[in-house]
Amino acid sequence: MNRFLSLFSLLFIFLSSCINDDEPEVTSLAPGDSCPEFTIEMNDGKILSSSDLKGRESVIVFFNTGCGDCRRELPEIQKAYDEIQKENLDIPIICISREEDKESVERFWEANSLTLPYSAQIDRRVYNLFASSIIPRIYILSPQQIITRCWSDNPLPTAEEIINSLRHDSNE
Repeated sequence: MNRFLSLFSLLFIFLSSCINDDEPEVTSLAPGDSCPEFTIEMNDGKILSSSDLKGRESVIVFFNTGCGDCRRELPEIQKAYDEIQKENLDIPIICISREEDKESVERFWEANSLTLPYSAQIDRRVYNLFASSIIPRIYILSPQQIITRCWSDNPLPTAEEIINSLRHDSNE
């Protein structure tokens, strides 16, 4: 019995390592990388391109409302957005869905009293310019469109951490 258990354990380890070898490596833009060029339609119908963000700090958030971490993080993003609006700062926060239509995003926004601007993307075209996997993803861009901070699902930043990062980056 002991021998059978040892053989089974070895077989399990072998098979597990084979499965992991086939998983693609997760890639993501990181601090110091330039923001890629993109153009999106926002929920108010306006067209926004990455070049519109030049000259000011900005925040880009990738999400899907079916993602538990995204559902927990979006209220924090809303708090950061509210603070930026309250302080009358010219720092856009752009939320971009990953593989989610406008109706789904709109329902979630309404159900959760979110006022953040968003762009519903039914595919991964824009997302794939930034990363290959894992949401939410939050990027802070410098006025020169260089990524200064980024977060993914672990750990997720609080509104205070996002605001402090923006304040810290603008003082550098």
